[in-house]
Amino acid sequence: MEITQAPPREELVRRASELVPLLREKALWMEENRRIHDDVIEAVTDAGILKMRVPVRYGGYESDMGTVLEVLAELGRGDGSTSWTAAVWSISTWMTGLFPDEVQDEIFSTPDVRISGILSPGAMAIPVDGGFVVNGKWAFNTGAQQSTWNTNAAVTPTGDGSFAPVMVAIPIADLQIVDDWHTSGLRGSGSITTIAKDVFVPAERVLQMGPVLQGQHQSRLNADAAIFKAPFMPTACATVSAPALGLAMAAKDAFLERLPGRKITYTSYENQAEAPITHLEVAEAITNIDEVGFHARRAADMIDAKGQAGESWSLEERARVRLDLGAACQRAKEAVDILNSASGGSSIHYDVPIQRIQRDVLALNLHAILHPNTNLELYGRIVCGLPSNTPYI
Repeated sequence: MEITQAPPREELVRRASELVPLLREKALWMEENRRIHDDVIEAVTDAGILKMRVPVRYGGYESDMGTVLEVLAELGRGDGSTSWTAAVWSISTWMTGLFPDEVQDEIFSTPDVRISGILSPGAMAIPVDGGFVVNGKWAFNTGAQQSTWNTNAAVTPTGDGSFAPVMVAIPIADLQIVDDWHTSGLRGSGSITTIAKDVFVPAERVLQMGPVLQGQHQSRLNADAAIFKAPFMPTACATVSAPALGLAMAAKDAFLERLPGRKITYTSYENQAEAPITHLEVAEAITNIDEVGFHARRAADMIDAKGQAGESWSLEERARVRLDLGAACQRAKEAVDILNSASGGSSIHYDVPIQRIQRDVLALNLHAILHPNTNLELYGRIVCGLPSNTPYI
């Protein structure tokens, strides 16, 4: 097995930054074709971004969460769909590291393997000799058509009339694809529906969801790795805060690039950059962008610090990561809304980036796990002494 020296954070961020022009060039194509362009996948792969959460024994980098955040945010400066898809691949790759080592040997035998995944249990897994037979479907399955494996949630009977959630690892080739991703935002992510019809899954490729959410896993060889010591939900939430940060930065870039020489129609301002309202809008947007970065980086820093120290997580700490995710999405939307509103009527043209950025950041804010009010309520009820109202924490 190959052991690779992981590049430092600055190097990986630099590589991601160098991809921004390509992502912007292909963004319209990806939106129209509802998937990531092959050139973008090749560039992301060549930059080593798919290796960030792969165990080192398979040639991966085992990058810390801070590195993952900054790299994915740079991708978001270029294109929100690419950043979101890479974030899902990152989470699902990390999730694969929780499976037994022999399962990892199988999945990571494909160099730069792309693994998509769904946390919402959309299927039934019935125990049979040697494993489970799975039937059901998973909507919003980001990047599945361009992936090799799926780590998906299902439920299985417990014998007492109830059901327990499980995670299953299934080759994409075993699933049916429904091309139903016709949306207003994150169109390039190709988050289609997959269907399992009588798919047999060996027992070793099934994990009980409860231990997974608590950060427990079946891998002996990953047991001492810092990145695998964090619980699942904080890891996932910190990862998907990166596209919000990237889109907020992208909105700033897009606005300032169009600003020179633009006038404010039906006013005496021949140069929008000279108008006091523009100064106020830009400053307020940048303040919000800074706050996105604060929340995203606070979550990432806590994951890295506690992983390095091997510390356990309190319920309040877990909920605070979801608070940080919700706040990051909220502030990103506020920043983008300000800059979008200040971009003038010409910005509604399809080839002007700000309108796509605005739709992408709205899509993030509508996601059930990223939804700001849901996350704020969860944290608030725990601080007020009430129990969590969700196992996804």
